[in-house]
Amino acid sequence: MNALIGRRVAPTAAGECTRVVTRFRYGPADRIDVVLRDGARTSLPLDDDGMVPARLGVPASRIAYLDVTLTNDRLRTLTVVDTPGLSSTDTASSDRAGRVVGDAPFDDDIDADSEREVAAAEAVIYVFTQAVRADDVRALDAFHDASARLSASPINALGVLAKVDTLTGGADDPWPAAAPLAQQQARLLARTVGDVVPLAGLLAETAGAGRLTDADRDALAALAALPGPDLQLLLTSVDLFRTLPAPPGPDRRERLLARLDLYGIGYACAQLAAEPRLGTGELVRRLLAVSGFPRLAHTLQQSFGWRADAIKAGWALTRLERLAGHTGDPRLRGRLRDTLEDLLRDPAYHRLRLLDAAQRAATGAVTLPADRETELIRLATSDDPAYILDRPGAGRDDLIAAAGRWRAYAVDGAAPAQARIAHIAHRGFQLLAQETRDA
Repeated sequence: MNALIGRRVAPTAAGECTRVVTRFRYGPADRIDVVLRDGARTSLPLDDDGMVPARLGVPASRIAYLDVTLTNDRLRTLTVVDTPGLSSTDTASSDRAGRVVGDAPFDDDIDADSEREVAAAEAVIYVFTQAVRADDVRALDAFHDASARLSASPINALGVLAKVDTLTGGADDPWPAAAPLAQQQARLLARTVGDVVPLAGLLAETAGAGRLTDADRDALAALAALPGPDLQLLLTSVDLFRTLPAPPGPDRRERLLARLDLYGIGYACAQLAAEPRLGTGELVRRLLAVSGFPRLAHTLQQSFGWRADAIKAGWALTRLERLAGHTGDPRLRGRLRDTLEDLLRDPAYHRLRLLDAAQRAATGAVTLPADRETELIRLATSDDPAYILDRPGAGRDDLIAAAGRWRAYAVDGAAPAQARIAHIAHRGFQLLAQETRDA
């Protein structure tokens, strides 16, 4: 959360605030509103470190959610909702989180505000550590039932394999193990998330939130100057790092552990040993790079950012469609559905049809040949012909040819559900070819 926001504001230690739903959004001033289940609000300041306080002054069972506003530019176009862990050792908070994301029916234990905050999510990032269990998959599948149709699917859901720096248990490089593990998890969750990105969250937070100071850099440099065997012994375990005699002092070493842990300390020392004049700014940039956060940020932008308007519109139209199905007035229901159909015939709205079709294919609701499924998802999530067709230099003629292939598939060999998706893809390629010619 803190790496994503670019500021250390969400506590990482257990406390009342980690057991309730928390919404982070942009506001003209930093403040916290504790929203109670009876609708009452009480305001709190951030603590002396600029974080949400660990203690909220109200029992967690009475809290609907925390509404945190921050003067943070990253939140101008993004609202982040953080939920308690689904597999927490705190059974009560795990149960609450399960209900919030749909793993159990919504009931009186979760008020309407909390339900709306999470059920209205337009995209989801699911964070887990190491092994993916069956309940992880069930929780993600259940989230889809409580959210907009385009959410919580491989189109709009992303997995994060967190704490990869702890995989090796020390200062050894975790990435040779983290990368294949993330790929394995991505295969297990292929029908649930679009990708699984490995991340060393502590390094990402420290580097992204500017928590490493010049004094920290100097302390790391002192460690880097130690003889190799001495430094290696220090980095064997947290206990040895804390207790063996060596510079810097115990307080500074404890601070480095809290910001970098053993892997980050070992990596920073290696950089400073190779380049003793390396400045704090460049060291921070390298720590951020090795944390895996740049890949996560790029994936988020590619997956969600550039098509945010389409995601929002799709969410809104899906909600209207659901409302139409629940109204008791058949004339109103018919008018609303006809209006929605008219909207979706507009070329500007065809991307919503593409997103919905891709979501159906990606989740297995409609089975397509693997090559067609991949091409459809790329068509729904990009406007780059070369990427969509996996062909460098692809242009308008290639798009027209692809449209023809989808039309042929629709009328020859496709089942009815497949044919409907094929017609959507056919029109999508035609419209993109038109846009390419106009450009």
